[in-house]
Amino acid sequence: MLEIKNLRSGYGAINVLWDVNLDFREGELTAIVGPNGAGKSTLLKTVMGLITPGQGEIVLRNEPLSGRRTWDMAELGVSLIPEGRLMFRDMSVEENLTLGAFPKNRRASLARNLERAYALFPKLKERRRQMAGSLSGGEAQMVAMARGLMAEPRILLIDEPSLGLAPVIVQEIFGILRTLKQQGVTIVLVEQNTHMALGVADRVYMMRSGRVVLDKPADQIDIGKLHELYFALEA
Repeated sequence: MLEIKNLRSGYGAINVLWDVNLDFREGELTAIVGPNGAGKSTLLKTVMGLITPGQGEIVLRNEPLSGRRTWDMAELGVSLIPEGRLMFRDMSVEENLTLGAFPKNRRASLARNLERAYALFPKLKERRRQMAGSLSGGEAQMVAMARGLMAEPRILLIDEPSLGLAPVIVQEIFGILRTLKQQGVTIVLVEQNTHMALGVADRVYMMRSGRVVLDKPADQIDIGKLHELYFALEA
């Protein structure tokens, strides 16, 4: 569904990604794990057009994404749930969710998609009139995820959803990821919690120093060896 071929990308003269090749299959949840500085967030930003790659190709359903603007990606069925939530703090929960329905072809479905979001995240329905800046970290993450779903994406990119959250909230977030996968949403999950990532993923890529160093089905991965590779204890 989404292919990345020989990708190099970075920030100005600083290259971060080196000849990265990835394949995200339709209907699967693919986890990308790796230490800080591995290039995981840079990869997602490059897919979304926030960074222009220096080399390589990004292909969505056999159509190259080269030259596509970031604000066109939702129309193409791609949504990013960014690291750090990035909500509009002085707007209500429901106003934040409504912004997720920005694509013209999704505006008519606003009411239906709000109900879908509230069914997935019942706490948000209770707080729909509350200012987003007053929410807890877990509730804010739910808003970010629900907002990303408002455009009815065919592929959902999620960057570090468990960051800074209590274990009980992490369990709830990953339960929602399982539900979305069962509903047929293709998910690319960047996550440092390897145990949780392996528990929900179909396939796992590990990145280190801007390169892919592991590519395996999740059920074939030994968590001990994964951690050795993660911390560069194994070449």
